[in-house]
Amino acid sequence: MSRLVRYQVAVSLDGFIARPNGEYDWIVMDPAIDFAALYKEFDTVIMGRKTYELTTAQGGHGAMPGMTVVVFSRTLGPATYQGVRIVNDDPRDVVKALKAKPGRDIWLFGGGEMFRSLLTAGVVDTVEVAVMPVLLGSGIPLLPPGATTKLKLADQKTLPASGIVALSYSILGSTGPAPRISYVKPAKSRAKKTARPITKKS
Repeated sequence: MSRLVRYQVAVSLDGFIARPNGEYDWIVMDPAIDFAALYKEFDTVIMGRKTYELTTAQGGHGAMPGMTVVVFSRTLGPATYQGVRIVNDDPRDVVKALKAKPGRDIWLFGGGEMFRSLLTAGVVDTVEVAVMPVLLGSGIPLLPPGATTKLKLADQKTLPASGIVALSYSILGSTGPAPRISYVKPAKSRAKKTARPITKKS
């Protein structure tokens, strides 16, 4: 079975993946999310230019440990850095070639425009969102206008401490079903203390 292209992203309750200028300071953190386990599900990350520029704003070339980062851009020149490759080729062709290679799944990291383009091309397999208990009012949408598709729910988990709801959907007609949500740590079982009745000895 070929690798899955998975749109894995945090989203506000009203459907935005970032503020109007790309800010993501609104994302809620929860200790139940095991990021190390999440990262191990992928070995390739794909993103558009705008998302890439956000990742490099603090310096460096946007490398992610243990991952190959592929950046699609029509304005940045082709370049190769350690762990990062900037390409001007058609994203649809590149992604199809990536899916045909052996390896772990491919993380569609962002943004919305890239998602719409690849969704229209039929190369995205899952939509996996962590819905934040936040209303932004405006920003960059999860999916810009111009595309539509049907989804099938594969898994869901609620994180009571933060109010985050994790949802995993398969895109109908995709390569394979969406994986179960395994990056959320299981809740610690709390033994209920039951009071034992006091009995008098005769």
